[in-house]
Amino acid sequence: MTPPPAPRRPRAFGLAEPGVNLARGPAPTEAEGPGDGVEPVAPRPRPRAGPRWAALFVAAVAALASLALGVAVAEFIAVLMARQGWLGWIALALASVAGLAFLGLMLREIAGIVRLSRLRRIHDAATAPVLSDQKARAVLVALAHLYAGRPELAAGRAEIARHHDEVVDAGDRLAIAERALMPVLDAEARRLIADAAKRVSLVTAISPAAAIDVGVVLYTQFNLIRRIATLYGARPGAIGLVRLARLVVTHLAVTGSIALGDDMIQQLVGHGLAARLSARLGEGVLNGLMTARVGLAALDLCRPLPFRALSRPRVTDFARLFRAPADPASPSQGGTDRPSGAAG
Repeated sequence: MTPPPAPRRPRAFGLAEPGVNLARGPAPTEAEGPGDGVEPVAPRPRPRAGPRWAALFVAAVAALASLALGVAVAEFIAVLMARQGWLGWIALALASVAGLAFLGLMLREIAGIVRLSRLRRIHDAATAPVLSDQKARAVLVALAHLYAGRPELAAGRAEIARHHDEVVDAGDRLAIAERALMPVLDAEARRLIADAAKRVSLVTAISPAAAIDVGVVLYTQFNLIRRIATLYGARPGAIGLVRLARLVVTHLAVTGSIALGDDMIQQLVGHGLAARLSARLGEGVLNGLMTARVGLAALDLCRPLPFRALSRPRVTDFARLFRAPADPASPSQGGTDRPSGAAG
């Protein structure tokens, strides 16, 4: 009686070894169909996108206004040339300088939009549902190019390069990159958000008119969004800033944090302080916390790597800026009460 064959142990093999067949199985025939008992489903036709009339209208009006402005300037220069030649040459020089400045502004806006799009592509690649090692390596290469000229991140870049060939898992690669690069930027972003929240709260509490409050809040929030985007490598222009602000508002609406009410103030600041606040101070706290929420939304959008290895900052982290100091005379702090075992 022959003994049973010994079980084969698993072993590692290379894809280039002889005997390894990578060919797929035979394709199903027409009689068999794509699967057993599964009927083929025809792909749904994509809806045809209609013409974007609004964009076409804006583009046509802008081109027409530019043409009319150019003709008016040309006629103005021609009139000056006919009357006084030196005035015409001065007008021509000023028009040339204005044209060069406008071209520089357009190039800066285009560069800002490109940088913002590159940052969003890195973020989308890092947050993909299926993250392969090749995609993780591409994210690291893009981060290296993005932060190549930042001396404060030199140690982080060296840390990533040191572990380049030691890590195989794609998630571990991004976790190492997040721990190496993001703490420095996140700390500066927290400082910017805290400073903006305190400034808005103070100005709202002491300003005499509501119009000043609105202007200060809008200016501070736009400036905060721009500074956070610049910190993480976007440096948007005016058009890019408006686009980023729209994304921030959309992010706040999706996450359900577009508004903070009295209940939220009492939870974050404390019931005792919220009860003692005047109307102006309450508005200052509300505007300060909302500014912090806008900054956190901008941080989520501009940060190239998602929060995985590091903790995400929250609004409650900035609420201590508005907390009342502890009362030294309260029983919880000791105060003037004697210990229970003290002699009378």
